[in-house]
This record gives sequence, structure tokens and C-alpha cells, in this order.
Amino acid sequence: MVLSKFAVFVDLENCGAKVATLNSILEKVKIRGDILLGKVYGYTDKFGDLKEVLLSNTFTVVPSLRYGISQKNNADIQLVIDALEVAYKNELIDSFCIVSGDSDYTPLVGRLKSMGKFVLGISRSEAASNIFINACNEFQFLESVRKRNVEKPKQQRAGNGSEELADESELNKLLTTVLEEQDRDEIYASELKGTLLRLRPDFNEKAYGCATFYKLLMKLANRFGDLRVHNDNFDVMVGLNNTGDSGEQIPQLTRENWKEAFAAQIKAYKEGGFDRVNPSILKADIITAYPDFNEKSIGFKRFSDVMKQLEKDGLVVVEMDEQKTMLIKLL
Repeated sequence: MVLSKFAVFVDLENCGAKVATLNSILEKVKIRGDILLGKVYGYTDKFGDLKEVLLSNTFTVVPSLRYGISQKNNADIQLVIDALEVAYKNELIDSFCIVSGDSDYTPLVGRLKSMGKFVLGISRSEAASNIFINACNEFQFLESVRKRNVEKPKQQRAGNGSEELADESELNKLLTTVLEEQDRDEIYASELKGTLLRLRPDFNEKAYGCATFYKLLMKLANRFGDLRVHNDNFDVMVGLNNTGDSGEQIPQLTRENWKEAFAAQIKAYKEGGFDRVNPSILKADIITAYPDFNEKSIGFKRFSDVMKQLEKDGLVVVEMDEQKTMLIKLL
């Protein structure tokens, strides 16, 4: 498998980045390949919490110089100039990640694609332009890039509650995320380990009490039941088990408990730094946690009716943006 070589350009004003959000963006890119170059634009003191993440990933910071109403355009123009310079001068980089949904970047996306570059766009649903979304080779909403809030309960073996077991749980979730991003049912264990090392350069099997990566995979598979590990002509292959084969009970939403689930997801967005989200993002996250969710099962005809009820309950405010797209402001 040929790994993509990425240049990442982040418009901090548009993405409203927090540490967890920026880490999730980097994780999304590193699953696809190596980050050779990164720049963030619009940096001010309010983004001081990002210093460690930016330094550890060798990002260059372009500060925000406030002078007149042209400040935002200046940052946009600088990002475009830098991205084109990289595209023309750095032959190693074949992929670009632009963290912004501003339609002003659409001509940049077109030029990069005409040069044979792959363009991944990431943005808050609130700020994402349909023109920019459709121009990219691939687009991800920032709310979806962030880790889901509500997870299905796992049937785990009894443990001693040690720090090691907690680390195993985190590692299992990370490997599951990597496998979910693949367009194949299973991948080589060596390929999975290579991706893991890009995400966690300090990874070592021995820290989990295992002599080899294969033994660690088997340990995680036996404990959590998410991974499927087997030998194929002396090659170790790893995939995901079907959720229906795990024997766990699929959670259900009812008229009695649906508000609690929606409130928890809305709280997660707020903690992630989001002020507004597209209702389709909220619905997708609810369906991820509750696969059998249906508006009618909780007493509504349409999802928009669910939003109106949440508005009456004081959890959100329903708004329309300039493109006449519904957004929900989180309260």
C-alpha cells in the first residue's frame, strides 16, 4: 500500500480548534498517510492550549495580525499562497488537507486537483460552504471527525482496574477507528502497526505485556471482541467483527429516554467547542450509537420535528444560514 504524503493547512478562525479537536484532525490524516508539512493560520493567545500539539507535530504557526477589516482576507490569501508554493516546489507531497469550509478556497482546491493532488477538506458544519464541500476529493465535517460521545456498551472480562487495562481499552478504540476508516474488510497486521506508529510514535507492545504485536492483537481481540485476527498464508490479517456477532444488546431509544441521549450528544458538541451544528450531523451520531433509531419510534414524523421539540425544551435554537440550510445553535 502506497502511503499518501500530506501537507495540512488549518484556518483556526474557521475551525475554532481545541486540543482534542486538533488531535482528532491529525489522527484522521495520519490514518491516510504521513504529514510532511503543517501550518496553522490566525493564531492568537486564545489558542495557547494548542502549543504542545503544534510543536510535537512540527507545525509552523502564522500569527494573526489585527489591522482593519482585511485581516481575515489576509490570512486566507497567505494560506492560498503557501499551499500553491508547496504544490509547485515539494514533489514529495501528493495530498493536501485544508481545515476550513470557506468557499474562498474553492479555486485553490481546483488548482491543486488539476495538478493531480488529492484534497481532503475538513470544516465545522456551521461554516462549510456547499461549493467547497463539492470541490474537494473528500470532505469530513469536523463534528464527525471528533470522537463520538455515546458508545454502545461493551461486554468486557472482569479486570483488576489497573492503569494497564485502561490503556488497553484506549488502544482497542484507536485500532477500531483505524480499521473503520479502511475501504477493505481486513488489512495486514504490519500495515496496521505502521499506521499505529504514525498515530502513537512511542507505541511498544511490551508496555502492554506482550512480546509481539500479534500477541497483543489476540489479547485485545479476546478481551473486547471488536477485532478479528487470523493467519492467511503466514500473513496475519486484522479486521472488525460484525457487531451482530458479539452477542451484545443493541441499545434502543424510546419516548422515555430519547431526550437524555440527545442532550448527552449536544453536551459533547459544546465541550468540543462547537456553537452550532447541522442537524444531519446530530442524526448521524445518534444513529451510530443507536442503529435502530427512527423518528416515529419516539413519536415524531420528521427529524425536523425532533429539533423543534429540543428547541421547546431549551436545548437548542433552530436557525437558517445564508444558504437556507437548517442549523441548530447549542444552548
